[in-house]
Amino acid sequence: MTTMTDGERKAVALDYLMRLDRGEDFFELFDDNIEFMFPKVGVVRGIDATKEAFGRVASLLQGITHDGAYFNYVVNGDTVVVEGTSSGTTADGVEFRAGVTHAGRFCDVLEVRDGRIHRLFVYLDPDYAGADTERYPWLREGATVEVAS
Repeated sequence: MTTMTDGERKAVALDYLMRLDRGEDFFELFDDNIEFMFPKVGVVRGIDATKEAFGRVASLLQGITHDGAYFNYVVNGDTVVVEGTSSGTTADGVEFRAGVTHAGRFCDVLEVRDGRIHRLFVYLDPDYAGADTERYPWLREGATVEVAS
């Protein structure tokens, strides 16, 4: 085990998100026994299960970009919390952008030890396109929604 600084832990979290945006390999940043959670996927354990879960999530999107310049970080011991915004396009071609549509805000909670991510829990609304109008009628086209930026 090596001792990491808060800045080093924060850098690993940022590296993960930027690699994700660029379509680069980010799995090498993960510990083999990673615990991963994504809404509507649930909690999975281990690198193989995490890769499978990311494949499911990736099938929802053509692309995504996280706005790294505007992240809020909280670092406490091994825990790094990253709150931020993103934009992108769904697999069906629907564009989303935090502050413009309802989607695009996220909060990731990571545990970083020895330069590797051991736990990653992602908190966001996975309905990037706002298609869940049956349960949330205010998302229907033509509905008046004021979105704070």
